[in-house]
Amino acid sequence: MISGRRRSVIFFTVFGICLVAIAVALNVSWIVLNWRMGVLAILGVILFCLIIAGMVLNTIFLVREIRRNEQKDSFLNAVTHELKTPVASIRLYLQTLQARELDAEKRKEFYRIMLEDSDRLLHTIEQVLRAGSTRSRFRREARNRVDLGEIARECVDLARTRFHLDEQSLAFENRAGAAAVVLGNIEELKAAVWNLIDNAVKYSSPEIRVRVELEELAPDRVAVRVVDRGIGIASTELKRIFRRFYRTPALGAVRAKGSGLGLFIVRSVARNHGGRAYAESAGAGQGSRLTILLPKAPGI
Repeated sequence: MISGRRRSVIFFTVFGICLVAIAVALNVSWIVLNWRMGVLAILGVILFCLIIAGMVLNTIFLVREIRRNEQKDSFLNAVTHELKTPVASIRLYLQTLQARELDAEKRKEFYRIMLEDSDRLLHTIEQVLRAGSTRSRFRREARNRVDLGEIARECVDLARTRFHLDEQSLAFENRAGAAAVVLGNIEELKAAVWNLIDNAVKYSSPEIRVRVELEELAPDRVAVRVVDRGIGIASTELKRIFRRFYRTPALGAVRAKGSGLGLFIVRSVARNHGGRAYAESAGAGQGSRLTILLPKAPGI
């Protein structure tokens, strides 16, 4: 069943095409009937071009606004779910602890689950706040020398703990060594690397095989690359996945949790640090490879 917004996109597209066709027909007819009146014909052509340009721009604007609103609604639904679910879980366990006498082992398990839910809640809030801060073009902040190797190792260790993974499921390889030093904000770089790993793990179920690589790609460039064997990315989606609020329509996206901000933050952080972020994939079911490419600090 076609959604209401999709019907709106189709309507405005068809409507714009019809208007353009009518305008073309009227203008051609007018020129044919008045071909001797050269000045009026030239003015008519100019006016015709302006009308056509206005119709095309108006149609493009309407379609983009409809799609943008659809993405915002999807984001709000996702964030609402990400906020409501852990809060409801924490409340349920607290009510259970209040109403019943439980042994020490059970209480310890409840505390662990509530801590995990609170971490999930805090992560969602940080994602929303960071998405707004990294998008600002008027920020001025001090840049420090940061070792990407330490950041990647820290994020890998955290992911192994949080997702209960072993070294085979989440591997790390540092090929850059001491050359992986950049100028930047350590918290933003941690957020970018973490979001790459989190994204790879989310879309790799049921069998998780993720590899984090740190490599010197050029004398002045260093890359953090996350490779997975997950659901893959269609060629048409490789650039779209970095848009704000965007969630891939692949089958795995329906089950995966998230706000649609993770890869947007990755791209924003990379750009703020003078680098870029990009994705590679052989297609659906073929896994993917996402990379952050950053300039090395002077003197490295």
